[in-house]
Amino acid sequence: MNASNEGGTAAQRLTFFPVLFAISLVHLLNDTMQSAIPALFPVLRDSLMLSYGQIGWISFAMNMTASVFQPVVGIYSDIRPRPYILPLGVCFTLVGVVMLAYAPVYSMILLAVMCIGIGSSIFHPESSRVAYLAAGNRRGLAQSIFQVGGNIGASLGPLMTALIFIPLGQQSVVWFALAAVAAIVIQFFVARWYASLNARPVARKTTVQESGKTHLSKPGLSKGKISGAITVLVVLLFSKNVYSISISSFYAFYLIDHFGLGKSSAQWYVFAFLAASAVGTFFGGPIADRYGRKNIIWLSILGAAPFALLMPYANLFWSGILVVLAGLIMSSSFSIIVVYAQELLPGKVGLVSGLFFGLSFGLGGLGSAVLGNFADQWGIVFIMQICSYLPLLGLLTVLLPKDEALRAG
Repeated sequence: MNASNEGGTAAQRLTFFPVLFAISLVHLLNDTMQSAIPALFPVLRDSLMLSYGQIGWISFAMNMTASVFQPVVGIYSDIRPRPYILPLGVCFTLVGVVMLAYAPVYSMILLAVMCIGIGSSIFHPESSRVAYLAAGNRRGLAQSIFQVGGNIGASLGPLMTALIFIPLGQQSVVWFALAAVAAIVIQFFVARWYASLNARPVARKTTVQESGKTHLSKPGLSKGKISGAITVLVVLLFSKNVYSISISSFYAFYLIDHFGLGKSSAQWYVFAFLAASAVGTFFGGPIADRYGRKNIIWLSILGAAPFALLMPYANLFWSGILVVLAGLIMSSSFSIIVVYAQELLPGKVGLVSGLFFGLSFGLGGLGSAVLGNFADQWGIVFIMQICSYLPLLGLLTVLLPKDEALRAG
């Protein structure tokens, strides 16, 4: 089968669910291992006497490593796809997990999480490309299936804190090496399917004459409109990810310090937020396939604003309810944003996936470092209050082209 003739045959319009479920499972395993890092924060804060700022820099080290390399991997794979790089990426994660389990000092922890970041930088662009290839004509659904695995994996972090890391300590992380080995095996099977396509997807483009030069552009949209739309999508990604990182990294400390909740109990609230995010991610894509990308982006990001704004001023019970609703609604946007960007830049699946997954990690890492230092200076309650305004950036969705413009031409 030749994947370069996108949509040209009935086979290429089919959705390959076994492949999608396989990469979703690997995404689950990969992000479960990644989630071990913030899950360890309460343990590391006590054992190594870390400040909020140092905790933020651990997240920054992992996420920025992934952020820098992901667009590079994506651009390279657009030019020369390398299917068997998929299991190689998980090998880096395996090394990082083992190092993290036995790291005796802060500097070694930073090195371990950077290895995990490199693994993610290889995994996400190429796996997102596989989702694109396996999607057929159901791209929103395919990207949601792929992404929901990662969200489920991320949601397991708080449970690991409560059930594993607090009772057993840092070295218990080494058991997650088994998850890495399982992921490597599955990736070999996915890579074989990917290699059998023997080509990269190239979406239809048209040539546009501008200032005497010929360049490639999305049919129906000017180069300026495409650049503006990509910028808006990046800002929306910023609002979503920095808010998410504020909850996944610091909400437990907010509950412990502000409400006097125990460490294990606080993790169940974070789990509820992340589990709701996984549910929202799964439903966002297929709903967007039916009702339109822009409409669901509006709903998913701006719709979370009332709940996010109320959360820092609520009591313990309502705080938990509001944060779950915010996570459920906001999370449905990520897979749609990726698909929307892929349609804006046809034929550049690796670049788009690497850029947006890279930005996702990079913005999260940068936000974690900044928020950690702010928390040291102004307190954890201030962090929850300032981050509650981030969903209001969803108003910029009005600047995105309508779905009809994406399909024009």
